Amino acid sequence: MKYARTTIQRAAEELKNRRRKAEAEAEKRRSLLFMKSPEAAKLDRQIASASSQFAAIMALRDREKIAQKIEELKQQNLALQKQLEQVLLSLGLPRDYLEIHYQCGKCNDTGSRWGQMCPCFEKLLRQTAFQELCESSPLEVCSFADFDLSYYPENDGDPSSRTVMKSILDYCKCYAEDFSEESPNICMFGSTGLGKTHLSLAIAAEVIAKGYGVVYGSCPNLLSRLEREKFGRSNENTEESLLDCDLLILDDLGAEFSTQFTVSAIYNIINTRLLKRLPTIISTNLGIEGIQQKYTERVASRLIGEYTLLRFTGKDVRQLKNS
Repeated sequence: MKYARTTIQRAAEELKNRRRKAEAEAEKRRSLLFMKSPEAAKLDRQIASASSQFAAIMALRDREKIAQKIEELKQQNLALQKQLEQVLLSLGLPRDYLEIHYQCGKCNDTGSRWGQMCPCFEKLLRQTAFQELCESSPLEVCSFADFDLSYYPENDGDPSSRTVMKSILDYCKCYAEDFSEESPNICMFGSTGLGKTHLSLAIAAEVIAKGYGVVYGSCPNLLSRLEREKFGRSNENTEESLLDCDLLILDDLGAEFSTQFTVSAIYNIINTRLLKRLPTIISTNLGIEGIQQKYTERVASRLIGEYTLLRFTGKDVRQLKNS
């Protein structure tokens, strides 16, 4: 799965912190034990001394003698460890009291196992990506379960807004459940406050839980970052993340200040991801005509021809909730 560079860095730093914490806690336990039991301290030094003899044994030229010495050292070490275990048990402590208790016993919190990414690191990447999504979203974590259809009128047309929105909700649920890198693109459009951001974030949460890399952001913020990087005012690499992530969610298309740069950047993002066959979800308060006027025919034609169009209807839910 593809993740943003910042996501990988944050996850790697978290693994490093886990290792440091586990090692510090183990050292603290050792210090407390040795203060309480001089016998345990003595046995620990003897075990360390026996282990240090290994290099000297390997320097011998007689292979038979090397094998004999290694076996003797092994038996000596086992005997000392058994004595230390008995001391621990006599103090009511577990046998592994002195061992470092990493969160992941498979990779010892390194994130790598046999040259491959450990499942614990993959899980941490998903969690980190989700945290970043929540940090950057204008809402708290959204889910399909808390999308309330009761705010949409039942008798305002044929079909009614509630009927339309139930169909959109069901579509988004299926989209998230069946998501793959071959999933279709979506353009959610309609007036403000109708749930476009809510449903796009709900999709993101479930897609991230499946292990895919998701990048979410409002168009004004993302385009501002791209512009800073383009003109050398930032060393980040936002463009790479936008073009290569498994799912890109562009929220509030059209809210950004329109310039030659922003129009070109929007076209590049949309067109490049279409060429790479990577799914994108776009939400906008603009209608089709508004998109045509703001972004040139090249952008509009790609949205109309290559995206599933979901037209949100009803009244501003945010206003209804606050009334």
